[in-house]
Amino acid sequence: MTEQDVSEYRKSLATRVSGFDVPRPVKTFEDCGFSVEMMKAISGQAYEKTTSIQCQAFPIVLSGRDIIGIAKTGSGKTAAFVLPMIVHIMDQPELEKEEGPIGVICAPTRELAHQIYLEAKKFSKSNGIRVSAVYGGMSKLEQFKELKAGCEIVVATPGRLIDLLKMKALTMSRATYLVLDEADRMFDLGFEPQIRSIVGLIMPDRQTLLFILFVLT
Repeated sequence: MTEQDVSEYRKSLATRVSGFDVPRPVKTFEDCGFSVEMMKAISGQAYEKTTSIQCQAFPIVLSGRDIIGIAKTGSGKTAAFVLPMIVHIMDQPELEKEEGPIGVICAPTRELAHQIYLEAKKFSKSNGIRVSAVYGGMSKLEQFKELKAGCEIVVATPGRLIDLLKMKALTMSRATYLVLDEADRMFDLGFEPQIRSIVGLIMPDRQTLLFILFVLT
């Protein structure tokens, strides 16, 4: 696409971007260079076309850039960070015993964490990637055992993740992909100290994605 084409396409998506040398948006899942297994998983979930946030987020995240994405509920933002996360994980050396996760997703509530967990599992299974969910209201012991067994992706609420880190159920030594979903809400709810603590344990050269919920008023 020419610069004019890109401008018109972003306008048609009702998408605005800012930043240095922002990658051009994609139009289809095929444009992303996903593996055959990933494309089969996408087709299996009846995903027919990319959403506005996905069109612009995919090329940014797949190029290894950090991003702040602002999108409303139901915009497909979960897939916008989960699919590139799987690509990232598949490019990393395999986890050894007592290592993991590689991808960390934090959410403000257990309901949202559970939704993300289910979405991540849909696309991870075909790639042999293990996903664990840790949040309040569930047995801490069972979550401890699951984390000890190993996983590439952890979806968590900040408080429970801190608890399990203190219990040495997992380590952040291999974590290189961090997502803060509804980041604004987490800070509003007073999770800043926990988030700072978690971020401080993750590799400095990590890729960081912040997604903020856009609410129409």
